Amino acid sequence: MNSPAKPKSNKTLYLLLLVFILPVAMAKLVLSMDLYNGAATNKGQLISPSISYQSLSMDNPQPQSWQLLYLLPKQCLEQCQQRLYVLHQSHVALGKHQDRVSPIVLLQDGSDTQILASLNVPFATAQASPQLTSMMEKQQLIIVDPLGSLVMQYPGIAGEEENIAQGKSMISDLRKMLKLSRVG
Repeated sequence: MNSPAKPKSNKTLYLLLLVFILPVAMAKLVLSMDLYNGAATNKGQLISPSISYQSLSMDNPQPQSWQLLYLLPKQCLEQCQQRLYVLHQSHVALGKHQDRVSPIVLLQDGSDTQILASLNVPFATAQASPQLTSMMEKQQLIIVDPLGSLVMQYPGIAGEEENIAQGKSMISDLRKMLKLSRVG
């Protein structure tokens, strides 16, 4: 009367485990191999760890204002002139947000200040501390928040088209920060 018991199939259990475990294992693999870029939309390089004017032994030249910094080299050649052009045009392109952002040219001992006079652009200037000078020696542009923290940098590049493209990227990043900012 009793029929021999059939062995229960664990096929359903294995299939169910596979459906739930496989996606988790694949996600772990993708993340551990750095194949996922995340949701970063910024085009500049975030500066970390946090660096501020205070940590660089320098007073904030424009407190309560966003700032675009550029260190004027001792000889302002073609790349330097392109960077100054991008700095000025980026400020102009901000439109209604111009009053919230100050382009600042940092000076070091022996900076080529004659180029500023020949450009007929009224850049604000400030004396750079030795620590900031050593940090910015590769002609990069830096965005500083109203509290004096250096937020993002854009490396020095050669070429007019590349500088213009980088200026557009900087404007895009700066507009996002201005939109989200509650200070300055």
